[in-house]
Amino acid sequence: MNVEQLKHTCEWLKETHLNNVPNELHSLSVYIFSLLLLLLLLLQLLSPPVTATRPLLPLHLRHPFQSLSMFLNNPTSKTLKKLLSHSQKPIFSYLYHPQNPPYSHTQKSHYVDVYMKWKKDPYYDSIDHIHKSIQLKPVISLKNCIAQDPNGCIPISQVSKRGLEFDVPMKVARFLRQYPAIFEEFTGPQYNLPWFRLTPEAVEIDREEKRVFENCKEDLKDRLKRFILMSKGNVLPLKIIQGMQWYLGLPEDFLRCLEVNLDGSFKFVEMEDGLKGLAVECEEKVLSVIQKNAMKKGVYFGEPMEAIEFPFFPRKDARLRRKIDDWLKEFQKLPYVSPYEDFLHLDPGSDIAEKRVVGFLHELLSLFVEHSAERKKLLCLKKYFGLPQKVHKAFERHPHMFYLSLRNKTCTAILKEAYNDKLAIERHPLLRVRNKYINLMKQSGVILKNKRLSNRFLDHGSVKLDLDLDVVDEERREMTDLDVSPV
Repeated sequence: MNVEQLKHTCEWLKETHLNNVPNELHSLSVYIFSLLLLLLLLLQLLSPPVTATRPLLPLHLRHPFQSLSMFLNNPTSKTLKKLLSHSQKPIFSYLYHPQNPPYSHTQKSHYVDVYMKWKKDPYYDSIDHIHKSIQLKPVISLKNCIAQDPNGCIPISQVSKRGLEFDVPMKVARFLRQYPAIFEEFTGPQYNLPWFRLTPEAVEIDREEKRVFENCKEDLKDRLKRFILMSKGNVLPLKIIQGMQWYLGLPEDFLRCLEVNLDGSFKFVEMEDGLKGLAVECEEKVLSVIQKNAMKKGVYFGEPMEAIEFPFFPRKDARLRRKIDDWLKEFQKLPYVSPYEDFLHLDPGSDIAEKRVVGFLHELLSLFVEHSAERKKLLCLKKYFGLPQKVHKAFERHPHMFYLSLRNKTCTAILKEAYNDKLAIERHPLLRVRNKYINLMKQSGVILKNKRLSNRFLDHGSVKLDLDLDVVDEERREMTDLDVSPV
């Protein structure tokens, strides 16, 4: 760009833009444009010459805007490029992005690579029904095995070789003996083998659990339907449903009697991988938990691509960097894409696609019993729910919505809203029953502790008694020696 081109461009800017500026800002605008053009000239003179692959048009055939916009789109200074791209002036934004549509900000990634330092939170790490869930699952599986027996008791040989099936991390007999408040051991009628039956307290909770399954059958069916409707094509393999069965609160025999437990909206299909799948047909619009709560508050009206802010629950001592805080504010203003809507038109690298992923994780955890799940289990859902490869980073980038607990040598994702706003998410009907089983597990720990203390006391008493007898025997031997010694 030579001096004649700069003069020509300056005259064009003056005619097209400066004449429309108010009189009180005219002198300031001229001053700004003069400095800008002088800066462009200096950068052009200092930059090394570049050999063009295509010849430029002559000056008299080239529009004056073309020479300036070509330089603005490829500036030699990164600082200048950043200033131009983030300028709020309508003139600058028009020069730098002359052909961008008005909705382009929804598909643009401003600052996605957000890193927030993880901090331990004692409140979420102390929720028993979340962190005891790993031990509770095999306990309930063994409880069901005993309860389904016609006699209400089983020998240890019936389950001793099925540790992997019940997900027991040790020998089954040892595991059963760890919970004396749930499993009662006695000697069998033959060969003196150990047998196990349920304690009266466990039998009563088992009856209550069966009543909950019967009374809340429609609720459990609706949760399964929502889970399938979030998938691509509204169909999921049965193995995926079986893997999420514990989190959804479905009974263990649910998949064995699908014809009885499901209605006409469900149907079996053959999937591409040769797997047997379960599909759902639903014509009516399904609203997510976030959409329902927003409607109650009067901030959402059901319009397409309408913005909904996520519920944030930051720590009291949370301090975010300014650029991350600004990014979160812009992130909240983006349109909300429901996990039950089509998402194939979204750019996978855009902010709005990330907001759809975060909304999906929120809806998924809201369907679960404890509103939490092991993160490695959720990673198995990527293929069938259209999740990105690094979906696990969504938990790290949004600590105001999710908490990652590292207890039990695993990583558990917890939905914060379920434990800070109890009216926002419906309580799962099975949660109360599981808490009662956890109380029996705690009582088992107390029983074993008292048993160890009593055994230790008996051991100490026997040792003391043995020592006293040794002293008496030694005194008797000394007296005998004195009696037989010559006078």
